[in-house]
Amino acid sequence: MTAREQGKHETGKGPPSAPHEHAVERDGRGLGFFEKYLTVWVGLCILLGLALGQVFPQLTGVFEAFEVFGYPVPVAIVLFLMIYPIMVQTDFQEIIKAGKSARPITATLVLNWAVKPFTMAFIAWLFFRVIWAPLLDDYELAGELMAGMILLGVAPCTAMVLVWGYLSKANMGHVVVMVAINSLSMVVLYGPLAVLLLPVADVPVPMARVAFGVLAYVGLPLVAGYFTRKILLERKGREWFEAFTEKLHYVSVTALLVTIVVIVTPQSGVVLANPTLVFFVLVALSIQILAIFAIGYGVSKKIGLSYEDAAPTAQIAASNHFEVAIAMAITLFGFESGATLAAVTGMLIEVPIMLLLVQICLRTRHWFRPAGAGLEAELPGTD
Repeated sequence: MTAREQGKHETGKGPPSAPHEHAVERDGRGLGFFEKYLTVWVGLCILLGLALGQVFPQLTGVFEAFEVFGYPVPVAIVLFLMIYPIMVQTDFQEIIKAGKSARPITATLVLNWAVKPFTMAFIAWLFFRVIWAPLLDDYELAGELMAGMILLGVAPCTAMVLVWGYLSKANMGHVVVMVAINSLSMVVLYGPLAVLLLPVADVPVPMARVAFGVLAYVGLPLVAGYFTRKILLERKGREWFEAFTEKLHYVSVTALLVTIVVIVTPQSGVVLANPTLVFFVLVALSIQILAIFAIGYGVSKKIGLSYEDAAPTAQIAASNHFEVAIAMAITLFGFESGATLAAVTGMLIEVPIMLLLVQICLRTRHWFRPAGAGLEAELPGTD
Protein backbone atom coordinates (compact mmCIF):
# COMPACT_ATOMS: atom_id res chain seq x y z
CA MET A 1 0.00 0.00 0.00
CA THR A 2 1.37 3.46 -0.87
CA ALA A 3 1.49 6.34 1.56
CA ARG A 4 -1.30 8.07 -0.34
CA GLU A 5 -3.50 4.96 -0.22
CA GLN A 6 -2.82 4.54 3.46
CA GLY A 7 -3.82 8.15 4.07
CA LYS A 8 -7.09 7.51 2.24
CA HIS A 9 -7.75 4.46 4.36
CA GLU A 10 -7.17 6.31 7.62
CA THR A 11 -9.71 8.96 6.63
CA GLY A 12 -12.15 6.29 5.47
CA LYS A 13 -11.71 6.89 1.70
CA GLY A 14 -9.75 3.87 0.61
CA PRO A 15 -9.57 0.09 0.87
CA PRO A 16 -8.63 -1.43 4.23
CA SER A 17 -5.06 -2.49 4.89
CA ALA A 18 -3.90 -5.72 6.43
CA PRO A 19 -3.56 -6.00 10.19
CA HIS A 20 -0.12 -4.98 11.50
CA GLU A 21 0.79 -3.20 8.29
CA HIS A 22 0.76 0.36 9.54
CA ALA A 23 0.30 0.25 13.30
CA VAL A 24 3.46 2.33 13.47
CA GLU A 25 4.27 4.27 10.31
CA ARG A 26 7.90 3.26 10.17
CA ASP A 27 8.68 -0.44 10.20
CA GLY A 28 11.91 -2.08 11.21
CA ARG A 29 12.84 -3.28 7.74
CA GLY A 30 13.58 0.37 7.00
CA LEU A 31 16.14 0.69 9.79
CA GLY A 32 19.04 2.84 8.69
CA PHE A 33 22.68 2.73 9.77
CA PHE A 34 21.99 4.70 12.95
CA GLU A 35 19.12 2.45 14.10
CA LYS A 36 20.73 -0.81 12.98
CA TYR A 37 23.66 -0.19 15.33
CA LEU A 38 21.55 1.26 18.12
CA THR A 39 22.95 -1.28 20.57
CA VAL A 40 26.44 0.15 19.94
CA TRP A 41 25.26 3.69 20.59
CA VAL A 42 23.47 2.55 23.74
CA GLY A 43 26.68 0.94 25.00
CA LEU A 44 28.68 4.08 24.26
CA CYS A 45 26.11 6.24 26.06
CA ILE A 46 26.30 3.99 29.12
CA LEU A 47 30.09 4.40 29.16
CA LEU A 48 29.72 8.16 28.60
CA GLY A 49 27.30 8.44 31.52
CA LEU A 50 29.62 6.48 33.82
CA ALA A 51 32.56 8.65 32.77
CA LEU A 52 30.68 11.94 33.21
CA GLY A 53 29.56 10.89 36.68
CA GLN A 54 33.16 10.25 37.69
CA VAL A 55 34.68 13.35 36.11
CA PHE A 56 31.86 15.65 37.26
CA PRO A 57 30.43 14.13 40.47
CA GLN A 58 28.64 17.41 41.19
CA LEU A 59 26.22 16.59 38.35
CA THR A 60 24.29 14.34 40.74
CA GLY A 61 23.46 17.37 42.86
CA VAL A 62 22.49 19.32 39.75
CA PHE A 63 20.03 16.62 38.66
CA GLU A 64 18.56 16.38 42.16
CA ALA A 65 18.09 20.16 42.20
CA PHE A 66 15.80 19.92 39.17
CA GLU A 67 13.07 17.94 40.91
CA VAL A 68 9.46 19.04 41.20
CA PHE A 69 7.52 17.31 44.00
CA GLY A 70 10.09 14.51 43.87
CA TYR A 71 9.89 14.08 40.08
CA PRO A 72 13.21 14.39 38.17
CA VAL A 73 12.48 17.03 35.53
CA PRO A 74 15.43 16.20 33.19
CA VAL A 75 14.39 12.53 33.09
CA ALA A 76 10.75 13.44 32.50
CA ILE A 77 11.67 15.72 29.58
CA VAL A 78 13.87 13.21 27.75
CA LEU A 79 11.35 10.41 28.36
CA PHE A 80 8.62 12.56 26.83
CA LEU A 81 10.79 13.24 23.79
CA MET A 82 11.47 9.50 23.45
CA ILE A 83 7.87 8.21 23.76
CA TYR A 84 5.97 11.09 22.12
CA PRO A 85 7.24 10.46 18.54
CA ILE A 86 6.27 6.77 18.82
CA MET A 87 2.75 7.80 19.84
CA VAL A 88 2.49 10.31 16.97
CA GLN A 89 3.38 7.54 14.49
CA THR A 90 0.96 5.02 16.04
CA ASP A 91 -2.20 4.31 14.05
CA PHE A 92 -4.63 3.36 16.82
CA GLN A 93 -7.17 1.96 14.33
CA GLU A 94 -4.59 -0.55 13.08
CA ILE A 95 -3.90 -1.70 16.65
CA ILE A 96 -7.55 -2.71 16.93
CA LYS A 97 -7.32 -4.59 13.63
CA ALA A 98 -4.21 -6.40 14.84
CA GLY A 99 -6.46 -8.43 17.14
CA LYS A 100 -7.26 -10.60 14.12
CA SER A 101 -3.82 -12.19 14.52
CA ALA A 102 -4.94 -13.53 17.85
CA ARG A 103 -2.25 -16.03 18.77
CA PRO A 104 0.96 -13.94 18.64
CA ILE A 105 -0.75 -10.86 20.09
CA THR A 106 -2.42 -12.80 22.91
CA ALA A 107 0.75 -14.74 23.72
CA THR A 108 2.77 -11.54 23.92
CA LEU A 109 0.23 -9.76 26.12
CA VAL A 110 -0.10 -12.70 28.52
CA LEU A 111 3.67 -13.08 28.82
CA ASN A 112 4.18 -9.35 29.37
CA TRP A 113 1.43 -8.69 31.88
CA ALA A 114 0.36 -12.00 33.46
CA VAL A 115 3.66 -13.90 33.64
CA LYS A 116 6.78 -11.70 33.64
CA PRO A 117 5.84 -9.31 36.50
CA PHE A 118 5.22 -12.27 38.80
CA THR A 119 8.32 -14.25 37.81
CA MET A 120 10.38 -11.09 38.34
CA ALA A 121 8.89 -10.57 41.82
CA PHE A 122 9.54 -14.21 42.69
CA ILE A 123 13.15 -14.19 41.48
CA ALA A 124 13.80 -10.89 43.29
CA TRP A 125 12.42 -12.40 46.51
CA LEU A 126 14.32 -15.68 46.01
CA PHE A 127 17.68 -13.98 45.56
CA PHE A 128 17.48 -11.08 48.00
CA ARG A 129 15.50 -12.72 50.80
CA VAL A 130 16.98 -16.24 50.49
CA ILE A 131 20.11 -16.76 48.36
CA TRP A 132 21.89 -13.44 48.93
CA ALA A 133 20.38 -12.81 52.39
CA PRO A 134 23.39 -14.17 54.35
CA LEU A 135 25.64 -11.80 52.39
CA LEU A 136 23.41 -8.72 52.79
CA ASP A 137 23.08 -7.47 56.34
CA ASP A 138 20.90 -4.50 55.32
CA TYR A 139 17.27 -5.68 55.11
CA GLU A 140 16.02 -2.30 53.87
CA LEU A 141 18.64 -2.11 51.10
CA ALA A 142 17.74 -5.63 49.97
CA GLY A 143 14.10 -4.52 49.79
CA GLU A 144 15.03 -1.54 47.63
CA LEU A 145 17.02 -3.77 45.26
CA MET A 146 13.99 -6.05 44.98
CA ALA A 147 11.79 -3.02 44.30
CA GLY A 148 14.04 -1.93 41.43
CA MET A 149 13.78 -5.37 39.86
CA ILE A 150 9.99 -5.38 40.26
CA LEU A 151 9.72 -1.96 38.60
CA LEU A 152 11.66 -3.42 35.66
CA GLY A 153 9.39 -6.47 35.55
CA VAL A 154 6.20 -4.46 35.17
CA ALA A 155 7.59 -2.29 32.34
CA PRO A 156 7.58 -4.12 28.97
CA CYS A 157 10.14 -2.90 26.47
CA THR A 158 9.22 -0.68 23.53
CA ALA A 159 11.92 1.09 21.50
CA MET A 160 14.76 -1.43 21.74
CA VAL A 161 12.64 -4.42 20.66
CA LEU A 162 12.47 -2.89 17.18
CA VAL A 163 16.22 -3.48 16.98
CA TRP A 164 16.03 -7.03 18.38
CA GLY A 165 13.26 -7.92 15.93
CA TYR A 166 15.17 -6.47 12.99
CA LEU A 167 18.38 -8.31 13.88
CA SER A 168 16.40 -11.57 14.29
CA LYS A 169 14.78 -11.23 10.84
CA ALA A 170 11.39 -11.35 12.59
CA ASN A 171 7.89 -10.21 11.63
CA MET A 172 8.32 -6.46 12.12
CA GLY A 173 4.58 -5.94 11.78
CA HIS A 174 4.09 -7.92 15.01
CA VAL A 175 6.91 -5.99 16.69
CA VAL A 176 5.63 -2.51 15.88
CA VAL A 177 2.08 -3.42 16.88
CA MET A 178 3.28 -4.73 20.23
CA VAL A 179 5.39 -1.60 20.77
CA ALA A 180 2.22 0.43 20.40
CA ILE A 181 0.03 -1.93 22.45
CA ASN A 182 2.57 -2.14 25.29
CA SER A 183 2.86 1.64 25.39
CA LEU A 184 -0.92 1.92 25.70
CA SER A 185 -1.16 -0.93 28.21
CA MET A 186 1.42 0.65 30.50
CA VAL A 187 -0.88 3.59 31.17
CA VAL A 188 -3.49 1.21 32.60
CA LEU A 189 -1.47 -1.71 34.02
CA TYR A 190 1.89 -0.37 35.20
CA GLY A 191 0.59 1.40 38.29
CA PRO A 192 -1.71 -1.37 39.57
CA LEU A 193 0.91 -4.08 39.06
CA ALA A 194 3.58 -1.98 40.79
CA VAL A 195 1.27 -1.38 43.74
CA LEU A 196 0.37 -5.09 43.85
CA LEU A 197 3.93 -6.44 43.72
CA LEU A 198 6.09 -3.87 45.53
CA PRO A 199 4.87 -5.06 48.96
CA VAL A 200 6.75 -8.30 48.21
CA ALA A 201 9.89 -6.19 48.75
CA ASP A 202 8.48 -4.91 52.05
CA VAL A 203 8.80 -1.27 50.97
CA PRO A 204 6.19 1.50 51.30
CA VAL A 205 4.13 2.06 48.16
CA PRO A 206 2.97 5.67 47.69
CA MET A 207 0.02 4.92 45.40
CA ALA A 208 -0.61 8.55 44.46
CA ARG A 209 3.00 9.02 43.40
CA VAL A 210 2.98 5.79 41.36
CA ALA A 211 -0.21 6.88 39.58
CA PHE A 212 1.10 10.36 38.89
CA GLY A 213 4.41 8.94 37.67
CA VAL A 214 2.67 6.68 35.15
CA LEU A 215 0.59 9.59 33.87
CA ALA A 216 3.60 11.91 33.68
CA TYR A 217 6.04 9.48 32.05
CA VAL A 218 3.67 7.52 29.78
CA GLY A 219 0.19 9.05 29.79
CA LEU A 220 1.22 12.59 28.83
CA PRO A 221 3.23 11.64 25.71
CA LEU A 222 0.49 9.19 24.71
CA VAL A 223 -2.27 11.82 24.84
CA ALA A 224 -0.06 14.47 23.23
CA GLY A 225 0.91 12.06 20.44
CA TYR A 226 -2.67 11.02 19.76
CA PHE A 227 -3.95 14.58 19.39
CA THR A 228 -0.89 15.69 17.43
CA ARG A 229 -1.51 12.92 14.92
CA LYS A 230 -5.23 13.64 14.69
CA ILE A 231 -4.83 17.40 14.25
CA LEU A 232 -1.93 17.25 11.78
CA LEU A 233 -3.61 14.66 9.55
CA GLU A 234 -6.80 16.73 9.44
CA ARG A 235 -5.12 20.10 8.84
CA LYS A 236 -1.92 19.29 6.94
CA GLY A 237 -2.70 16.07 5.10
CA ARG A 238 -0.92 12.75 4.81
CA GLU A 239 2.04 13.84 2.69
CA TRP A 240 3.07 16.66 5.06
CA PHE A 241 2.45 14.41 8.07
CA GLU A 242 4.74 11.67 6.78
CA ALA A 243 7.54 14.16 6.14
CA PHE A 244 7.07 15.47 9.68
CA THR A 245 7.13 12.02 11.33
CA GLU A 246 10.19 11.00 9.32
CA LYS A 247 12.11 13.78 11.07
CA LEU A 248 10.39 13.15 14.39
CA HIS A 249 11.65 9.56 14.38
CA TYR A 250 15.20 10.76 14.95
CA VAL A 251 14.05 12.82 17.91
CA SER A 252 12.87 9.62 19.57
CA VAL A 253 16.11 7.70 18.98
CA THR A 254 18.24 10.66 20.05
CA ALA A 255 16.12 11.13 23.16
CA LEU A 256 16.62 7.43 24.00
CA LEU A 257 20.38 7.91 23.99
CA VAL A 258 20.21 11.19 25.94
CA THR A 259 17.90 9.46 28.45
CA ILE A 260 20.56 6.82 29.07
CA VAL A 261 23.25 9.46 29.67
CA VAL A 262 20.94 11.49 31.95
CA ILE A 263 20.03 8.38 33.95
CA VAL A 264 23.49 6.80 34.22
CA THR A 265 25.48 9.97 35.02
CA PRO A 266 24.08 10.60 38.54
CA GLN A 267 24.23 6.85 39.23
CA SER A 268 27.87 6.48 38.18
CA GLY A 269 29.32 6.78 41.66
CA VAL A 270 26.80 4.35 43.18
CA VAL A 271 27.28 1.75 40.42
CA LEU A 272 31.08 1.83 40.48
CA ALA A 273 31.26 1.97 44.28
CA ASN A 274 29.03 -1.08 44.77
CA PRO A 275 30.31 -3.79 42.42
CA THR A 276 29.09 -6.54 44.75
CA LEU A 277 25.51 -5.23 44.74
CA VAL A 278 25.67 -4.79 40.97
CA PHE A 279 26.83 -8.41 40.65
CA PHE A 280 23.98 -9.64 42.86
CA VAL A 281 21.42 -7.85 40.70
CA LEU A 282 23.11 -8.92 37.45
CA VAL A 283 22.86 -12.60 38.38
CA ALA A 284 19.19 -12.36 39.39
CA LEU A 285 18.18 -10.31 36.34
CA SER A 286 20.12 -12.54 33.94
CA ILE A 287 18.25 -15.60 35.20
CA GLN A 288 14.94 -13.74 34.92
CA ILE A 289 15.58 -12.59 31.35
CA LEU A 290 16.74 -16.03 30.19
CA ALA A 291 13.87 -17.80 31.97
CA ILE A 292 11.11 -15.61 30.59
CA PHE A 293 12.65 -15.86 27.09
CA ALA A 294 12.65 -19.66 27.37
CA ILE A 295 9.01 -19.62 28.50
CA GLY A 296 8.02 -17.31 25.64
CA TYR A 297 9.92 -19.30 23.04
CA GLY A 298 8.50 -22.58 24.33
CA VAL A 299 4.93 -21.26 24.40
CA SER A 300 5.34 -19.90 20.86
CA LYS A 301 6.48 -23.34 19.68
CA LYS A 302 3.62 -25.04 21.52
CA ILE A 303 0.89 -22.87 19.99
CA GLY A 304 2.32 -23.22 16.49
CA LEU A 305 3.68 -19.75 15.77
CA SER A 306 6.08 -19.27 12.88
CA TYR A 307 9.64 -18.27 13.70
CA GLU A 308 8.94 -14.74 12.48
CA ASP A 309 6.29 -14.33 15.20
CA ALA A 310 7.90 -16.55 17.86
CA ALA A 311 11.18 -14.62 18.02
CA PRO A 312 9.68 -11.20 18.81
CA THR A 313 7.08 -12.75 21.13
CA ALA A 314 9.85 -14.18 23.33
CA GLN A 315 12.13 -11.15 22.96
CA ILE A 316 9.45 -8.62 23.91
CA ALA A 317 8.62 -10.69 26.98
CA ALA A 318 12.27 -10.95 28.01
CA SER A 319 13.21 -7.30 27.65
CA ASN A 320 12.22 -4.38 29.87
CA HIS A 321 11.44 -0.69 29.47
CA PHE A 322 14.37 0.31 31.67
CA GLU A 323 13.91 4.04 31.01
CA VAL A 324 10.46 4.14 32.63
CA ALA A 325 11.52 1.74 35.39
CA ILE A 326 14.53 3.90 36.30
CA ALA A 327 12.44 7.08 36.24
CA MET A 328 9.91 5.46 38.60
CA ALA A 329 12.68 4.17 40.88
CA ILE A 330 14.14 7.68 41.12
CA THR A 331 10.68 9.12 41.77
CA LEU A 332 9.79 6.62 44.51
CA PHE A 333 13.16 6.03 46.17
CA GLY A 334 15.64 8.71 45.03
CA PHE A 335 18.71 8.92 42.79
CA GLU A 336 21.07 7.06 45.14
CA SER A 337 18.67 4.33 46.28
CA GLY A 338 19.05 0.59 45.90
CA ALA A 339 15.97 0.53 43.68
CA THR A 340 17.54 2.95 41.20
CA LEU A 341 20.79 0.99 41.31
CA ALA A 342 18.92 -2.22 40.45
CA ALA A 343 16.99 -0.56 37.62
CA VAL A 344 20.18 0.96 36.15
CA THR A 345 21.88 -2.45 36.43
CA GLY A 346 19.00 -3.82 34.38
CA MET A 347 19.93 -1.42 31.61
CA LEU A 348 23.61 -2.46 31.81
CA ILE A 349 22.86 -6.17 31.45
CA GLU A 350 19.93 -6.14 29.03
CA VAL A 351 21.75 -5.13 25.86
CA PRO A 352 24.41 -7.91 25.91
CA ILE A 353 21.90 -10.59 26.97
CA MET A 354 19.39 -9.58 24.29
CA LEU A 355 22.14 -9.71 21.66
CA LEU A 356 22.88 -13.26 22.84
CA LEU A 357 19.18 -14.14 22.54
CA VAL A 358 19.09 -12.74 19.00
CA GLN A 359 21.84 -15.22 18.06
CA ILE A 360 19.94 -18.05 19.75
CA CYS A 361 16.84 -17.15 17.74
CA LEU A 362 18.72 -17.10 14.45
CA ARG A 363 20.32 -20.49 15.16
CA THR A 364 17.04 -22.15 16.14
CA ARG A 365 14.67 -20.77 13.51
CA HIS A 366 14.41 -24.26 12.00
CA TRP A 367 12.52 -25.34 15.16
CA PHE A 368 9.42 -23.48 13.95
CA ARG A 369 7.03 -23.84 11.07
CA PRO A 370 7.77 -21.73 7.97
CA ALA A 371 6.06 -18.35 7.76
CA GLY A 372 2.80 -18.68 5.84
CA ALA A 373 2.19 -22.30 6.84
CA GLY A 374 -1.01 -22.84 8.76
CA LEU A 375 -2.22 -19.29 8.19
CA GLU A 376 -5.81 -20.44 8.15
CA ALA A 377 -5.58 -20.61 11.95
CA GLU A 378 -4.99 -16.86 12.00
CA LEU A 379 -8.02 -15.90 9.94
CA PRO A 380 -10.98 -14.33 11.76
CA GLY A 381 -13.50 -16.87 12.94
CA THR A 382 -11.16 -19.86 12.72
CA ASP A 383 -9.47 -19.61 16.12
